[in-house]
Amino acid sequence: MTPSDPLPHPAPSAPSDPSAVPDPGGAPAVDVVLPCLDESEALPWVLSRVPAGWRAIVVDNGSTDGSAEVARTLGATVVHEARRGFGAACHAGLTAATADIVCFCDCDASMDPGLLAPFVREVTAGQSDLVLGRRRPQRRDAWPPHARAGNFALARMLRRRTGVRLHDLGPMRAARRTALLDLDLTDRRSGYPLQMVVRAADAGWRIAEHDVPYLPRTGKSKVTGTWRGTWHAVRDMRKVLREPAGPGHGRGHQAVPGTTAAANAEASPRTETPTA
Repeated sequence: MTPSDPLPHPAPSAPSDPSAVPDPGGAPAVDVVLPCLDESEALPWVLSRVPAGWRAIVVDNGSTDGSAEVARTLGATVVHEARRGFGAACHAGLTAATADIVCFCDCDASMDPGLLAPFVREVTAGQSDLVLGRRRPQRRDAWPPHARAGNFALARMLRRRTGVRLHDLGPMRAARRTALLDLDLTDRRSGYPLQMVVRAADAGWRIAEHDVPYLPRTGKSKVTGTWRGTWHAVRDMRKVLREPAGPGHGRGHQAVPGTTAAANAEASPRTETPTA
């Protein structure tokens, strides 16, 4: 499949969302961080699903398939992060962001960035501080059993560590940029998404979880596609869970799935402006 080939994913019309209106001063309403490693096939569909007025920040983490060029051509802002690692890519995107609200989403076409619109509304309205997507596989092959088992085990460990009840530690999420930076996240590998939740819970954030469809990814997974990759991810995350709670941070709060959130007590990357 070439970058111009259509992807076997649904393509509903882009959501109409008042949060998608750009700021009169030219700042994006929302920045969407898309960590990317050899995702040239998935990028056309993923970027087409980003709501109008939002800025897509594609963080190229050493791709060799022309992903950065594809992203630029499609109008995305491209950030180059030389240090390999999911966390390194995510944090490079966060530090490059300028919008008040920052979202994260995988760049492999397994999730629709357009579904982040209600997450953003929830954060903007002050109902939640961090909103996460609970992955709901649409096909049996969308989420390998070993990856699902590792995720389940980590969710249980997270509950024991913080009291937060989540079903998934998936990558689709939304929060305020300055608040995320204040968490002072340090993991630069697979533990980054979990560290975000742990430190947010310790800080008393209100955390919500909502179902999102999970589709078979385009291309080969770099992390959870193998038992070895899953083990490395679990190892990174267990290290995060051993971190002591910060002084004065809240404990024992829950994140309740559904439409209502429950109350919950480096070096600068090189950025390219889009040419399209």
